[in-house]
Amino acid sequence: MDISVIVPYHGEKVYLKDCLDSLREQSFKDFEVIIVSSKTAVPEDIIDSYGKHIDIKYCSTEKEGVAAARNRGMSEAEGTYVTFLDCDDYLDVRCLQRLHELCVADCCDLMFGKLENTWYKRSIYLDNNAEEAPDESGEGSADEETGKEDEPGRQFLFYIESGDSEDTIREKKLEAANRYLITRRKSLQHITVLGILFKREFLIKNDIKFDEELEYYCDWPFICKALDLAETCDGDKEAVYLKRTHNDPIHSPSLIQSVGKNDFEYRMESYGRSIKEISGKSKYTRAYLDKKLIQYFAVDVAPEIRKNEDKSWRKKRMPVIREYISNIDADIIKVMGLYRRRLIKALVNGDVKKLCKLSRNKNLRNWAGLIIRGPKRLKIIKEFVYKHIYATKPMLENTVLFESFFGKSYSDSPKYIFEKLNQMYPGKYKCVWILDKKTKLPYPAKQIKRFSFAYFKYLARSKYIVFNSRQPKYFIKRKGNIFLETWHGTPLKKLVFDMEEVVSASPMYKKTFYIQSRSWDYLVAANAFSEEVFKRAFVYDKPMLKYGYPRNDILHSDNREKIAETIKDKTGIPKDKKVILYAPTWRDDEYYESGKYKFDLKLDLRYMREKLSDEYVVILRTHYFIADNLDVTGLEGFVFNMSKYDDIAELYLISDILITDYSSVFFDYANLKRPMLFFTYDLDKYRDVLRGFYIDMEKELPGPLVFTTEEIVEAILDIRTINSKYAGIYDEFYERFCGWEDGHASENCIKTVFR
Repeated sequence: MDISVIVPYHGEKVYLKDCLDSLREQSFKDFEVIIVSSKTAVPEDIIDSYGKHIDIKYCSTEKEGVAAARNRGMSEAEGTYVTFLDCDDYLDVRCLQRLHELCVADCCDLMFGKLENTWYKRSIYLDNNAEEAPDESGEGSADEETGKEDEPGRQFLFYIESGDSEDTIREKKLEAANRYLITRRKSLQHITVLGILFKREFLIKNDIKFDEELEYYCDWPFICKALDLAETCDGDKEAVYLKRTHNDPIHSPSLIQSVGKNDFEYRMESYGRSIKEISGKSKYTRAYLDKKLIQYFAVDVAPEIRKNEDKSWRKKRMPVIREYISNIDADIIKVMGLYRRRLIKALVNGDVKKLCKLSRNKNLRNWAGLIIRGPKRLKIIKEFVYKHIYATKPMLENTVLFESFFGKSYSDSPKYIFEKLNQMYPGKYKCVWILDKKTKLPYPAKQIKRFSFAYFKYLARSKYIVFNSRQPKYFIKRKGNIFLETWHGTPLKKLVFDMEEVVSASPMYKKTFYIQSRSWDYLVAANAFSEEVFKRAFVYDKPMLKYGYPRNDILHSDNREKIAETIKDKTGIPKDKKVILYAPTWRDDEYYESGKYKFDLKLDLRYMREKLSDEYVVILRTHYFIADNLDVTGLEGFVFNMSKYDDIAELYLISDILITDYSSVFFDYANLKRPMLFFTYDLDKYRDVLRGFYIDMEKELPGPLVFTTEEIVEAILDIRTINSKYAGIYDEFYERFCGWEDGHASENCIKTVFR
């Protein structure tokens, strides 16, 4: 047995399959897998299933923690070499082969590969990297720091000069290992044993084990001792270890994501134990570790000391790091930049005032640098002004800031709350609307553009905020501010923490959403179904306004027929024709960039014109995320592209049939009890690969699923039969999703929020 792969397991079943799949598909086969459980037993079906393909040992330990699990695994290992694989991570298919070949060839004590971070499960990672075929040409690649090419056939992390002796090459390898595994990792927390193949005899001979008293960062003493004592080592950038970041750090955090507020103490404890393990045999290990500590102090600790005047940082934590840095070799400090040397001097002298001044000036210089060099200079300046000026000024009482769909339109629930607020309390509130285009409003309101100076001013100072989407990530929730989040639809597609995997353009979606939703004081729910989903999917436990959607008040208006006539006059829709409204949604995995999604119109509009134009016209209304402009040239008079039309509720009123797909528009449209068709040409992909659905679309929808334009036309021509066939399902659907709607949602929301 050549390699023992040790996999600690703490109940992360959702990730374990990817981990074991990557081992089953390794190009190198002579290895055993030792799964060690501490808290939760590995399901027997997984052991039985994968045991048919790979050599799996299963054992447990009564001790908790990854250190104890790894030590238990090492005691069971029989391989010549040992490597560690966390059960929520996975390996490139050639990882073990690359590490093993070079380790054997050079008789290494340890061989390290490349640690690559990913947010995605293995299938998505493989799809995204399918076109990046490995380089089998034997040609070298350029080193990231020197720009010089590696030796052909090897992916070294250092450069070999012609004429280098064996001792020189060995020394370069030792230096490269310390540099890459300690200094070049992003931060202290990324010093890890993962992606490294160790000779087991080397570990046993030097009694290198994990410190089981360390709950976090137990890798540091282990790797520092190994690097300090290693005689030979090597590196290969094509041996890739995929370190998976959990995209749900609230319900399923990784070990690093669960560290919490005592992170500083855990790091200092591990650093202290690490330097005790360093004998000084290597001249690199302690030096690189100390450089990393200085970086942590300058980048993370000093700003915290500056910003926090409480005892935890200035009285308790500062003396700890001061003691460690005071014992760092002076020669290491000498090569630091001027700022870090001065910062260290202030720390060692205990001069808090000087340290804070240096850190503050550095912060201002960083902002200035962003402004000078950054491509979005003006936005950076505005954010600085927002944070350091506007957010320090008093709140503007009785000022209400409105935004709908990120300032793209005057629409949705904020529109109806704005209008009802002015009717109920005329002149009492100063209203401010975020609108990218000048819009005629029925009541007085200041209009500002998104990301203008005025935008940041009112975002910081408005007493009330009424949005239907999330606020910016840098939003500061201030004392006295009241945030009404109306949201923008009954959910069909899985939301946030109900999503197993995030495949959209923003992999940090869950974490970001959680932080943003902490600022909401009220959240509108259209029905009991939405209330249940929002509480769970948003992790929301504040007041829920259970009155229906304000935007649907118009659908229950006593004079809605008259309103519909006015809208047709305004839009130029023929009054002698029935109206088909096509309102599709966006696809998570088809985008140009975050917030700008592609859309390929699958509807054959020319065929529809041929078959339906005597009786119908078609309105196109795409989702506001969709960046593509639909071309309807040659279809004038039959097709009306109203994707830019602000208020889709008004389009509901003038339409006789709705065609949609996975958009939540049909929940609102059901208030009218008019027929609906569901154009779900990519149902299998959308349901199974992307987000999945909360309801069974094949059983619970109040209309048929159609997959081609021909089927759509056939259904429209026989719409009376469709209505009769789905009458019972429609009644149940209406009661479940429209039962709270009574035309007074705006009024009730205002009475609750604007007390």
